[in-house]
Amino acid sequence: MHFIPEALDTYVVNHTEQEPELLQKLTRETYQKILQPRMLSGPYQGRVLSILSKLINPKYILEIGTYTGYSALCLAEGMKKTGALHTIDVNEELEDFQRKYFDLSSCGDRIHQHIGNATEIIPNLDMKFDLVFIDADKPNYPTYFNLIIDKMNPGGVILSDNVLWSGKVIEKVKEDDLSTKALLAYNKVLVEDNRIETVLLPIRDGLTISRVL
Repeated sequence: MHFIPEALDTYVVNHTEQEPELLQKLTRETYQKILQPRMLSGPYQGRVLSILSKLINPKYILEIGTYTGYSALCLAEGMKKTGALHTIDVNEELEDFQRKYFDLSSCGDRIHQHIGNATEIIPNLDMKFDLVFIDADKPNYPTYFNLIIDKMNPGGVILSDNVLWSGKVIEKVKEDDLSTKALLAYNKVLVEDNRIETVLLPIRDGLTISRVL
């Protein structure tokens, strides 16, 4: 969904750094072989994730929601040489696809895959994170925040994707729309929690940047 006129959006994309060749190949294969390829972060948002990671220069990164590994590779571009990225996804069928592209990158040995329920995996990760990217099942966003907030280093950044949910956050919510209800609650938490400072950006489907105080 475009929140600015499409012509202006095209101009923005054309004046943004292009994605690396490896990510172009990952995108092509995702569209050829994997269901719901629109779940990819895409080249523009991928460059946003990349430059934010480079500015933060994190040692430890956590990603909740791997899909085919595109966003993980973007985030890893800014990771310290001594760092590690942990990425969690519930779909074990995508594990080999992810690993192929991770191993083709320059930091594949520092990207660790976790397959299963993130609410069970996160409590067992014994480290503090400098950067977290949440892009998984929307009803669990508030739960993920509560699980990670005490695992963040001071000054660490939490990135939250899809927080505008195709504009549904400002529409009348259907009674059975659990995802929109969860995102409304989550967005409220992010702007009100005094442990973080938050800016919501209208990038693609909405990207929130929250900095831990």
